[in-house]
Amino acid sequence: MEALVSLIDEPDPEVFRDISLNIHSHGTEIIPFLENAWETQHLPEIQKRIESIIHQIQFDQICMDMKEWIDDGARNLVEGIIIVARYQYPELNEDEVEYELAKLRKDIWIELNENLTALEQIKVFNYVFYEIHGFYGNITDYHNPENSFINKVLESRTGNPLSLGIVYMLLAQSLDLPVHGINLPEHFVLAYTGTTLNPDTLEYSESNVLFYINAFSRGNVFAVKDIEVFLKQLKQEPKPSFFTPCSNTDIVLRMLHNLMFAYKKTGEEGKMKEIQYLTGFFNKKPD
Repeated sequence: MEALVSLIDEPDPEVFRDISLNIHSHGTEIIPFLENAWETQHLPEIQKRIESIIHQIQFDQICMDMKEWIDDGARNLVEGIIIVARYQYPELNEDEVEYELAKLRKDIWIELNENLTALEQIKVFNYVFYEIHGFYGNITDYHNPENSFINKVLESRTGNPLSLGIVYMLLAQSLDLPVHGINLPEHFVLAYTGTTLNPDTLEYSESNVLFYINAFSRGNVFAVKDIEVFLKQLKQEPKPSFFTPCSNTDIVLRMLHNLMFAYKKTGEEGKMKEIQYLTGFFNKKPD
């Protein structure tokens, strides 16, 4: 591979195209050789050539990982959001994210006990999450792309409604709290589900929403009527999907759309188009 990478300064465009395709065919295993070539290269135009090839190889890997995640049923949300984060941070290790989540989980777990009501559980959760660990909604830099990368959200303790909601939900579910995502238009919130009694039939129903949680607003708790008012303000029809838990694919797709909009705001059209390409996998049926 080293011999192949040494040809990267080929001046003939046609010959270089074949060299580039050959390099590309080796996938991520050739990246260390490309990085070494970049460090020893002094011509800026050749360095840019190397950077371009590395990025394309890494992006191809992200595309393959995303397609595989979807085709496998998108069961693990952490895997999906880490694939998104690797678009900007290709060396991100899943174990690092899991470790940070585990530390947060432990601190919340210590404060919880089985005798608490659902609302009391969330009150305790909010205290540890917002007061002790300092998570907050990023109002001042709302459209920053960093708000969509799980590693940066855990590091900075801030994010947008979706990323904060994801961290909140992952921690809650790891503690056996039935908290799930709600894919509202223009906002992402959470729902605490449980068993409720139908007053007409006197039958119990599982997984009904007991109340909603706004992770972007310090875990504020609200009711169905508040969502109805919100939708009315947006002039949106109150579809059932706006009140019930959404899927992991819904969440990751929304994250990609947020990222597309963020790159549009920063004028990074190339990145916006690449993220848009990733969204296409969500509309395709498995092979």
